[in-house]
Order: sequence, then structure tokens, then C-alpha cells
Amino acid sequence: MIVGLLALITACQQNKDNGVVEPTRQFGIFRVLTDDTTVEMNGEITSNSLNNFNRLLTAYPKVNLINIRECGGSLDDDINLQLSALVHQKQMNIHLMDNGLIASGGTDFFLAGVKRTRGSSTRIGVHSWASGTQEATDFPKGHAEHQKYIRYYVAVGFTQQQAEDFYYFTINAAPAANIHWMTDAEITQYGILK
Repeated sequence: MIVGLLALITACQQNKDNGVVEPTRQFGIFRVLTDDTTVEMNGEITSNSLNNFNRLLTAYPKVNLINIRECGGSLDDDINLQLSALVHQKQMNIHLMDNGLIASGGTDFFLAGVKRTRGSSTRIGVHSWASGTQEATDFPKGHAEHQKYIRYYVAVGFTQQQAEDFYYFTINAAPAANIHWMTDAEITQYGILK
């Protein structure tokens, strides 16, 4: 209770025009629109993104739609998977806006949407992950290093086979230093929209 109250207080700012305290609408890369149910997301997911999103949910508990303008990836894969799992648990829909772009961890985040849609002229990118000098493709199929991603895809609604098929497609589509922009046929084949 106290933690929730503190989050709400810190999420407020002074309105200079009328002296009324109103909740802030900006939480890192997330901005709540005036309908109080829609969030616009723009930027890379960082180690602060989960905390920012939790503060957002405390201040705006009716949020149910995330519109992504651009999310080129994540700087913290573990936080990204936790954040994405929370979005899915909260039964939120995600829309990739006209001319929007998602790639890498941004694509993983998009998959958290219970309903996933996109506008026109969008780009969806995938590639292998890397940790230090090792890339995902350095580990054999079925290796434990692959499992957290496969488990995540299953947790957001993929079957085990769909999760494995998509995951191995992503890591083989392009090396970590490059990106593969998915074709419409690939987007359909791997069930990216829902």
C-alpha cells in the first residue's frame, strides 16, 4: 500500500497553469495518452524499463493497449523478457504504428501482445543474440542457452513447435551484428500478427 502510494506520488507533477497535481504521462520510453488506456512506446528497452512500466501501471491501471512507434531492441534481455511477460499477463494488445519499426528485443516485446496488429509501411527485424564473443548459433540446437527464449514464446501463446521454429529462424536469419527484415510471408508463417 505504501509502496503504491509512493509510486503514485512520484508519478505526479505540478501543473503550472492551475496548481492541480496531475499524474505524469511519461515513464521512460512509455507515454500514456490522454485516454488513460493507451501507451505510446518509443525507444530501446533498458534495465529501467520494467520499473518504469510498473510505475505507469500504478498511476494508470486501465492501460490495455501499447502502440509502438519504434523499438530497435533491448539493452537488457532479462528485463525485456520480464517486462514482456508482464504485458502478456496483463492481457494487453500491441499495435505497431504506421511507419513503425521493431527489431531484436523489440520484436520479442511485440509478441507479448494478446492481440498483435500493425499499420502500413512497418518493419519487423530479427537476428541472433550475442553475449560477449559468443552468438546464439555457437550453441547446438536444444542447448540450455536457447531455452529462456523458447520458454518465453510458449508463455505468450506459441506452441512448443511454433516457439522452436520461430526462435531458430531468428538466430539463423542474421548474425548479431546485422538484421533480417521479415517478409510478409515470414510474418504470416511464424504467426507474428494475431
